Amino acid sequence: MKLPREVIIGKNVLERVPEVCGELRLGKNVLIITGETTYRIAGGRLASLMNDSFEVEIEKIGEASEKSVKNVVDISKKIKADFIVATGGGRVIDVAKLASKIAGIEFVSIPTAASHDGIASAIASIKNSRGVTSRAAEPPIAVVADTEIIKSSPYRLLASGCGDVISKYTSVKDWMLARQVKDEEISEYSIAMSEMAAEIIVQAENEIPQGGEAAIRKVIKALISCGVAMSIAGSSRPASGSEHKFSHALDILTEKPALHGEQCAVGSIMAMYLHGGDWREIRDALKNIGAPTTAEELDIDSRLIVDALVSAKKIKPHRYTILEHLNIDKDKAEKAARYTGVIE
Repeated sequence: MKLPREVIIGKNVLERVPEVCGELRLGKNVLIITGETTYRIAGGRLASLMNDSFEVEIEKIGEASEKSVKNVVDISKKIKADFIVATGGGRVIDVAKLASKIAGIEFVSIPTAASHDGIASAIASIKNSRGVTSRAAEPPIAVVADTEIIKSSPYRLLASGCGDVISKYTSVKDWMLARQVKDEEISEYSIAMSEMAAEIIVQAENEIPQGGEAAIRKVIKALISCGVAMSIAGSSRPASGSEHKFSHALDILTEKPALHGEQCAVGSIMAMYLHGGDWREIRDALKNIGAPTTAEELDIDSRLIVDALVSAKKIKPHRYTILEHLNIDKDKAEKAARYTGVIE
């Protein structure tokens, strides 16, 4: 089990990245991975900060694909990089975490938005010829989250991150169901961490929309906790259940999917209903935060919501959830979606 050795959250902590990398003795040659937009937000400034103490190479990527990963690995070998620093959103961080594993070097995660739980996880979502797949990678050796940078990102991204965390309520229920029915081994500690992360968000549901630094800190801590829970479990089980399978199904069925956390959140409302739990608590928390709770708010056709809930069983079919337990068909899916108000 590998966990981040340093987690730093606060205002203007981007300036501390050279110090952190030096204290961790990562080496002198660094490859900074960023995107076109995130280069302007943080990547360019980071490169300037590190130039005094490190040999710096910058690579901008467009998508989290196998091609991008290979390109980063090749560059890191060419320049003999000692470590990678990823500053950007989910795609940048996912590429860095898989590339660093393949290259056999450490990476530092510097998120520019708090939109999903991949900030500190060991799972990378990478696009290939068959679609998007989850790949086992390495968690970052350090996470440096500058609240000023994250605060400046669109609020929709923060709300999406909240939705991703709240959806852990049903991830955990699915895992416990699998233990009960399939005798699947669980990690009670990782389950407790996932539930704690969801509680952090729900308890701050009225504070988060105000956008204060304290609220942003809570969201970041919750997202990092989810990543740590996955590392402890050795899989994404404590953070990915029926609601994530639903989201992945939507990605396949829709030409223009919503954000990952938004889709998981809506999936979690229906999944909690199917579990017989308090789905209204999830829906109300999401509403207070300003995250989508309906197909209309996702801007996805109601028919596709039902189709995704049915076809979600085909996503990671080995992962037993409430969808398999109830053998969800079109009628059951439509009833769940209508009863919870996800579709009209």
